[in-house]
Amino acid sequence: MRAALLAWYDREGRTLPWRVRPEDRAEGARPDPYAIWLSEVMLQQTTIPHGTPYWHKFLALYPTVEDLASAPLDDVLTHWAGLGYYARARNLHKCAKAVVARGGWPETKAELQTLPGIGDYTSSTIAAICFAEPTTIVDGNVERVISRVHRVEEALPKAKKTLKSLAAVLSDPDRPGDYGQAVMDLGATICSPKSPSCLICPWAKWCAARAAGDQTRYPIKTPKKKQPIRYANAFVAVKDHTVWLQRRPEEGLLGGMMEVPNSAWVAEAEDMAPPVPADWHAAGDVRHLFTHIDLRLRVYRAEVTRDLRGEGRWVSVDALDEEALPSLMRKVLKAAGL
Repeated sequence: MRAALLAWYDREGRTLPWRVRPEDRAEGARPDPYAIWLSEVMLQQTTIPHGTPYWHKFLALYPTVEDLASAPLDDVLTHWAGLGYYARARNLHKCAKAVVARGGWPETKAELQTLPGIGDYTSSTIAAICFAEPTTIVDGNVERVISRVHRVEEALPKAKKTLKSLAAVLSDPDRPGDYGQAVMDLGATICSPKSPSCLICPWAKWCAARAAGDQTRYPIKTPKKKQPIRYANAFVAVKDHTVWLQRRPEEGLLGGMMEVPNSAWVAEAEDMAPPVPADWHAAGDVRHLFTHIDLRLRVYRAEVTRDLRGEGRWVSVDALDEEALPSLMRKVLKAAGL
């Protein structure tokens, strides 16, 4: 199975901007831990087509981990906006500082896991690809492949431990980086969720689900709970072509990002007092889906004549693109006509 998969990967594996293909490595190219780490963090919860432009932008802005470590966090958050899950951006910055402080990248999975924001998957990936440590790389694509090969009846997420154990048996100790990337590619391009291309799969003859003809039944997943709905009001205060922005607390959802004033997120829709007396009028509604919350915002706008309560600042409407605004707040500003 290993030989068949690696032969397929050598012929048909994906060419990605951060990846060093076997033929490139034969000519002396080596994977860059910084580039690999950036790609892995950015592509969590994000597709390759959506995440790749951000990867190119970050490497252009911060060519080395030292450049990223020395950049202001506000700038990093601003350039991250649109990728979501902003805790990743804060950990990205912390991790860069930690790497610089220790004098370079750790070369083992165990040491990599001591860095901020690097868990089992990312440490396994960097260690295998960049430092040839025999690790077991398991992402969603690998889980799908392994669950079909073995027809695993246990449902995700409980099945994760079982799937990792089964995947570990197949991991290649001689080419761990290539093998890990190969099995991820297999899931991404051949063993797809709804229409697997079994006729051209290098593992077809070993796949129990293909033999049974029920490939798309796997992986079995526990039904997701319906997201709770939360309601709030957002207040866009405008003065002389500027907008009042404030910073969210560092911890919690959208931590450290900029926002317009908004009310508590509550289970029942209700009117909330605006942050300052003015002629507020409803400008529209915004819906935003987080991982665990379905948020509904009623957007209000007003021209105001004085500063709002609390810490914040007036930002020119023309400079909003330079602020660390999450996509939720960009939707709010758009609803308000900005």
